[in-house]
Amino acid sequence: MDNLFFARATMSLSLGFHIIFACIGMTMPFLMVISHYLWLKRGEDVYYRLTKAWSKGVAIFFAIGAVSGTALSFELGLLWPGFMKHAGAIIGMPFSWEGTAFFVESVCIGLFLYGWKRLNKWMHWFSGLIVGVAGVVSGIFVVCANAWMNSPAGFEMVNGQAINIDPLKAMFNPAWISQTLHMSIAAFEATAFGVAGIHAILLLKKNNYDIHKKAMTIALSVGVVFALLQFVSGDYSAKDVAKRQPIKLAAMEGQFKTEKGAGLTIGGLPNVKEGKTKFGIKIPYALSFLAYGDFNAEVKGLNDFIKENNPIPPVAVVHIAFQIMVGCGSLLALASLLFIVIRFKFKKELFNKKYLKFIAVCTPLGFIAVEAGWVVTEVGRQPWIIYNVLKVSESVSPVQGQLFHFLAFACIYLILACVAFWLMQRQIKMLHVKEEKINPSGSWK
Repeated sequence: MDNLFFARATMSLSLGFHIIFACIGMTMPFLMVISHYLWLKRGEDVYYRLTKAWSKGVAIFFAIGAVSGTALSFELGLLWPGFMKHAGAIIGMPFSWEGTAFFVESVCIGLFLYGWKRLNKWMHWFSGLIVGVAGVVSGIFVVCANAWMNSPAGFEMVNGQAINIDPLKAMFNPAWISQTLHMSIAAFEATAFGVAGIHAILLLKKNNYDIHKKAMTIALSVGVVFALLQFVSGDYSAKDVAKRQPIKLAAMEGQFKTEKGAGLTIGGLPNVKEGKTKFGIKIPYALSFLAYGDFNAEVKGLNDFIKENNPIPPVAVVHIAFQIMVGCGSLLALASLLFIVIRFKFKKELFNKKYLKFIAVCTPLGFIAVEAGWVVTEVGRQPWIIYNVLKVSESVSPVQGQLFHFLAFACIYLILACVAFWLMQRQIKMLHVKEEKINPSGSWK
């Protein structure tokens, strides 16, 4: 197999691994801060112990995310020198600001972890809040760079060289709002339901009952908000993709035929040779409305792009990934609606075994949706690494030995995954241990 295959495989593995820790790093500090606030206000020992437990989780995931993120930065230069040659001077700004946000996040994590009894109680709480804010800002800057790859701006390409570079225009390109909004909401939704699911599993085992009830309630309360917001964000993103990348939209929906009043396809298997999607269920006019806000709007199909000699992405991969993303998101929305109904109408049933089992099943769904959505974003742009400017095949390193890089990084990520699993399992076992209680009202200034 050639260099391009293994370079793509290495980058896919790295991104797929890192994105999980990036999502957790954006969200967990806010769950920690909510629990900390409840302890400061109510003085209940359970919130103190929960805050301490979650803070250790934040530290673990931050450390592993930092390692995997650093590996990604090396891979950009190691595997894709052609991309760095063209893009380095244009999108260096978001990466620089991401580094600044990462530095602030690192400092504040230290302040929070070692600030107990040493800092003013509200300053201590505020340092935890800044950890979360810096994590979100860091993620936004990285996604801005990826948005630029989907919607390049801020430069002119003349004779293969980028001139008249405007870094601000490049960073705040036409796709940055839709992508950062969609990704940030997805991170909160996935992590909150993941945390809620883990505590639901522990509740089913009746292990340290009270702390898991509080944890699950906090996590679900956050997850519900973002699961419902994601539908609004998804609608906005779909209209943005329809405007900027109509080929990607057609691949996402398995839409081969150009038509007015196009139907939305649920499920199905696209067949490029036959030019149609089989076994899918069509909702009449829905695609035209979702893409353009008009039931009779024309949606251009893949067959027309093929006739015009436009390169198209792997349609089956993009379509199936899109269906997985939407399916998982819909299940989480259902879980959210159930939580709202139970929370306000049948409060005694909130920790019913059947509902706990349902939440436990939802544990991985958000992260599966995030991975599938990233596949849609990246594979749907193929064969371009910079949309309509530079192809992936023109960017890969000519140096042989990409198989070695793939195996080396695979081993690193396997070790990191095992370490993360062991550390988190250890922290969960320690939740029943009573720690020193600190009185939030008067033990330190």
